[in-house]
Amino acid sequence: MKNLMFDLGGVIMEIERRRAVDALKAIGLSNANEMLGEYGQQGIFLELELGNVTPQEWRNELRRHINCDVTDAEIDNAFMQFLIGIPVERLNELEELHKDYRLYLLSNTNKVMWEGKILEEFKKAEHDMDFYFDGVIPSFEEHCYKPDAAIFLRAAEKFGIKPEETIFFDDSLANVEAAQALGFGGVHVVDNRPFKEFLK
Repeated sequence: MKNLMFDLGGVIMEIERRRAVDALKAIGLSNANEMLGEYGQQGIFLELELGNVTPQEWRNELRRHINCDVTDAEIDNAFMQFLIGIPVERLNELEELHKDYRLYLLSNTNKVMWEGKILEEFKKAEHDMDFYFDGVIPSFEEHCYKPDAAIFLRAAEKFGIKPEETIFFDDSLANVEAAQALGFGGVHVVDNRPFKEFLK
């Protein structure tokens, strides 16, 4: 194996969906629990992660479901409660793994979180995202979404990697199985043990 490809949320970054649901309800989005998925989004949240709507179009659509005046910042801040953060230990692990493998990031994510917190979280150890990864694919830039085969094939083409030489890490079993069906190695991340332990 030459390549390791990682999901972001639940694998590198700690997340908690319930925090975002509660925060969105607190600003008036009463059906936040139905709109915000556990491993995948739907409705306007899915359109945001596919890059089919702009952040402003997404906010305006959410306002149609909120019965009070809320600012863009209040909507964004509530949504970003989904993200807890990246432990420095995880960044150190990536740095160590990068000595022996080429590393890639493949994430279902959106521009609001990407620019609002994700990029900053990778700077905790005085580096940036590009230091840790040889290539990055966020779903909102590619207009496709795991577990769709298209996003895995796009990654292989864009990064110039072979699936059979690549292990994919994800906390969603459906995403892991989708990658394996295309010839990737797969690791279902079910706890926060060091990545190297999954490679044994």
